[in-house]
Amino acid sequence: MSHISKLLIANRGEIACRILRTSRRLGLRSVAVVSEADKHALHAQLADEVHCIGPPASQESYLRQDKIIQVAKETGAQAIHPGYGFLSENVEFADLCQKSGIIFVGPPASAIRDMGIKSTSKIIMEEAKVPIIGGYHGEDQSPDKLRSEAQKIGFPVMIKAVRGGGGKGMRIAMTEADFEPQLESAKREAMKSFGDEVMLLEKYVETPRHIEVQVFGDQHGNYVYLFERDCSVQRRHQKIIEEAPGPGITWEVRKKLGEAAVRAAKAVNYVGAGTVEFIMDKDFNFFFMEMNTRLQVEHPVSEMITGTDLVEWQLRAAAGEKLPLTQDEIKLNGWSFEARIYAEDPDNGFMPGAGPLQYLATPTASDDVRIETGVRQGDEVSVHYDPMIAKLVVWGPDRQSALMKLHSCLSEYNIHGLSSNVNFLMDLASHPAFVKGQVDTDFIPRHYEELFPKKVVTDTHICQAVLSVVLNESQTPTLLNANDPFRFETGTRLNHHLIRTLNLNLPDGKTAISPRIIYQGNNQYTVVIGDNQYDVSGRLVRDDENNFTELTCDIQGKVSKTRVLLQDETIRLFTKDGSVSMSHRLPKFISEQMGGLGLGDDAVSPMPGVIEKVYVKNGDQVKIGDPLVVMIAMKMEYVIKAPKNGKVLKIGHKVGDFVAKNTVLVQVEDEKSKLT
Repeated sequence: MSHISKLLIANRGEIACRILRTSRRLGLRSVAVVSEADKHALHAQLADEVHCIGPPASQESYLRQDKIIQVAKETGAQAIHPGYGFLSENVEFADLCQKSGIIFVGPPASAIRDMGIKSTSKIIMEEAKVPIIGGYHGEDQSPDKLRSEAQKIGFPVMIKAVRGGGGKGMRIAMTEADFEPQLESAKREAMKSFGDEVMLLEKYVETPRHIEVQVFGDQHGNYVYLFERDCSVQRRHQKIIEEAPGPGITWEVRKKLGEAAVRAAKAVNYVGAGTVEFIMDKDFNFFFMEMNTRLQVEHPVSEMITGTDLVEWQLRAAAGEKLPLTQDEIKLNGWSFEARIYAEDPDNGFMPGAGPLQYLATPTASDDVRIETGVRQGDEVSVHYDPMIAKLVVWGPDRQSALMKLHSCLSEYNIHGLSSNVNFLMDLASHPAFVKGQVDTDFIPRHYEELFPKKVVTDTHICQAVLSVVLNESQTPTLLNANDPFRFETGTRLNHHLIRTLNLNLPDGKTAISPRIIYQGNNQYTVVIGDNQYDVSGRLVRDDENNFTELTCDIQGKVSKTRVLLQDETIRLFTKDGSVSMSHRLPKFISEQMGGLGLGDDAVSPMPGVIEKVYVKNGDQVKIGDPLVVMIAMKMEYVIKAPKNGKVLKIGHKVGDFVAKNTVLVQVEDEKSKLT
C-alpha cells in the first residue's frame, strides 16, 4: 500500500480496536482521535498516536469534521478510516477528505449520496434490475397524498424516513386507523435523528427475513460478493444476533442474491466495502431494502466463512489496489455466528445501560472464537455512546456445531456491575425455533414468553452458593473466621456437628431464605434447605490468568463446574444455563466487628480509581458524613465520606495511589463496638 503509510481512525470502541489490529499487522502507523471520556480507553492505548479532540458528547468530538481533518494534516496521515456510525456515511465528510487531499476509506461521496436517500436508491435499483418492493417514493409529502398512496399499496404498510438507518424513523401501520399516528411518530423521530422528515411508503412484508450481502468494489471496475448474512433476529429494529450464511438458503438463491447485490454496487460505481440489504419472504423471494455504504457491525461473520480480512480489503481498495480475490476464488467454508453483547436490560424493554464493568471474564479467543471489544474490566460503558460491550463471534464447520460453540462461549462471558443481555442471548441461542433456523424479524415478540422465562433459583444454585461462601472464607482468613472451625479438619467436638446458617436474598429482591450447612469432616458437608437436605463437597480454584474462580461441586453424587463471583455481599453463579445472583446478608454483630477489616463500615473505594486528596490523619475524630478522601474514578470525582462516628484508625493509601474497587481507604474505629 504505497499510498498509505499512516492511518487515522475516526471512531472509537471495538471498531477502532478492530481497525488498529489490521493496520498494525500491515505495518501502518496509526492515529487515534479521542474524546475526553476516551483518553484512557483501549483504542487509545493501541494506537501509535492519540489526539484528544473534544468533550465526551459526540457532537463536540467524534462528529467534528474540522478537528479530525486538522489532526490528519498535523500528523501526516494519508487516509482516514471512519469505521461505522459517526461520519462513515456522511457525504460532506467524504467530500471534505477529498478536498483536503486525504484518502477516505470508503466509497465515493456520490455513492454515499445516491444510496443515502432511500427514495433515490429505489429508483437507481429499479433501473439496475434489482428487485424492489412496490411503494410510494414521491415528492408530495402531504398527509392526504401519503394516506391515499397507502390505501393503494394496501395495509399493512411500512413508513420509513428516506434518510438514516438503525430503525429510526421507521413505523408499521397495520390498519388505516393506525396510519396517521404512526406517520406523525415516524416524522418526529426522523426530524430529531436526521433533520429530515421526508417519508417513503412500502408494502410491509409480514414475517420477513432480513438478509444482507457483503459486496466489494475497487477502482478498476472489479466487483465481488462474499455471500449473505441473516440478521433477522432484532429488537427495536436493531440487530442482536447475526449468522452467515443464511439458514435454508439454497445455492441458487444465494447466487441470485449475490449477483443482485453486485448490480446494485455497479449502479453507483461503488468502491470498498458495502452491504446490500434485502427483505426476504417465506418463499425466498427477496427485495432491495437499502445499501449501507460502509463496513457493517456484523462483518466478522463474513470474514469467518471466507477466511478474509475485510478491513485490509478496504485499505487496499482505498489505496487504489485491485481486489485480492475474484468471485471464483472466494469460497464459503463453514458457519459463523455473532452475538452482540450490550449493557442493557432485556427484562425492561432492552433499556440501554451505562456504568463501570466491575467484573469481566471472557471465553478464550482462538481461530474459531473472536472477541471484538473496546473495553476491559474497570472501564466504563459511557452514557455518551452506544452501550455495546463486545461482539462474540464463533465459527464451526456447520450450523449446529457453530451454534453449540456460541452457547458455550456465552456461558463463559461473565459480567458484573451492570445489566447485560448475556442471559437473554443464551436463551435465544438455545430456543428450538432458532436452533432449527426458523427466524424472521418478528422472532422475539412471537416467542416472548419462552425468551423471557421467570428466573428460578433451584436448590442446586443454593447449594453452590453456600459452598462457595464457606470454601472462600476457608481460603481467605480474616478476623471473622480466624477461629472458625469450618476452616480446619483437625480437632473434635463431642456429640456435636458444626452447623452454620447463612442468610440469602434471592434475585427477586423479596424472597429471603436461611439454608444451613453442617460440616461432616473431610471436606464433606450437608446443606439443609427447608425440608430438603443434600450431601455436598467441592473445591474452589482461582484462575488468575483468565480472571475467574471456578467451583467444582458434588451434590448428591452429581458433579458440576460453575464460575463464581464473590464480591461484597454478592454471590453470582455463572452457570452453563446463565447467571444467577444472590446476596449474602451478614449478621449485624459480625458487620459491627469488621470495621477494621474493610468488610463492614469502613470507607472503601466504590470503584477503581486514583487517590486525589486525603482530608484526615490517623487519630482524627470524625462524624458520619465528614469528607475523608477524594478519588478520581471513571473520569469523575468522588468524595468518600465517613460511614459512622468514630476515630480514624488507619489511612490505607496516599495521594496518587491507584486503588481497586472495595479497597479500604480509611479504617474508622467505632468506640461503642470496639473489640475488647
